[in-house]
Amino acid sequence: MHAVTDNEPNWEWYRTFLNVLETGSLSAAARKMGLTQPTVGRHIDSLEDALALKLFTRSFDGFAPTDAALELAPYANGVAATAAALRRVASSHGSGVRGTVRLTASEVIGVEVLPPILAALRREHPQLTIELVLSNAVDDLLHREADIAVRMVKPTQEALVARRVGGVEIGLHAHKRYLAAHGTPRTMDDLAGHAMVGFDHETPFLRKLQVQFPAFARAGLAFRADSDLAQLAAIRAGYGIGVCHVALAAKDKSLVRVLKSRFALALDTWIAMHEDLRESPRCAVTFAALAAGLGAYIRQP
Repeated sequence: MHAVTDNEPNWEWYRTFLNVLETGSLSAAARKMGLTQPTVGRHIDSLEDALALKLFTRSFDGFAPTDAALELAPYANGVAATAAALRRVASSHGSGVRGTVRLTASEVIGVEVLPPILAALRREHPQLTIELVLSNAVDDLLHREADIAVRMVKPTQEALVARRVGGVEIGLHAHKRYLAAHGTPRTMDDLAGHAMVGFDHETPFLRKLQVQFPAFARAGLAFRADSDLAQLAAIRAGYGIGVCHVALAAKDKSLVRVLKSRFALALDTWIAMHEDLRESPRCAVTFAALAAGLGAYIRQP
């Protein structure tokens, strides 16, 4: 047990702690953070002294966290998120719209839809920096892990400012090469004879979908992945039939929509941010650009 000291833990020590926890070694954490291994070791030693706790033990394959470390991890994550948010706010002060905005969005939205919207925003505000996190977590705004979130579900937290921008239409699609080899399904029952692309792990939404469309039952899927991008890549490669944004598929002439009259869903799309950021110029212009850009994406024929 370490003796209690009067040293207040440095925020950077928490960051180092989290990186050692994630990587399992001082050397890996040092490489990730751009520090030397002795510096990382000193950070851990200093944090242990300040907290009067043993956080790691040396194991055969690296550093193993103690029970204390595992219990402290969520709080350290909170400290790290707050520190990052503080730096983003500090970076925004000065003339004009400037600073860093941290966005979070689903994989397909973040990779396939947002880049041209953000590029146009950057041309208008060249002192604006964007950080993009691909995630579906709904609570990261309250934890200050992001400034603005694009979500396919209505935010329910009272501390958020949210705007619905419309419904993203999704439909069943396949590569024309796949359909040439395996035929085009004419009914939903025909899907039982096709290679279906879908999710690996079930969610309440997916279970409800499977009741209405049994072809999406996990056991019958020929390709399973929880990554939206992996599913999209499989569809584009001609692996089988899967769900895709209609507007996204329309840009690829090799993708063909099937069973349009029998399968058509609209995913509500929302933009949300913490209400404390309502008056932030960097967040206000980004929020407006996302609303306009996503609205145009949804409305396109």
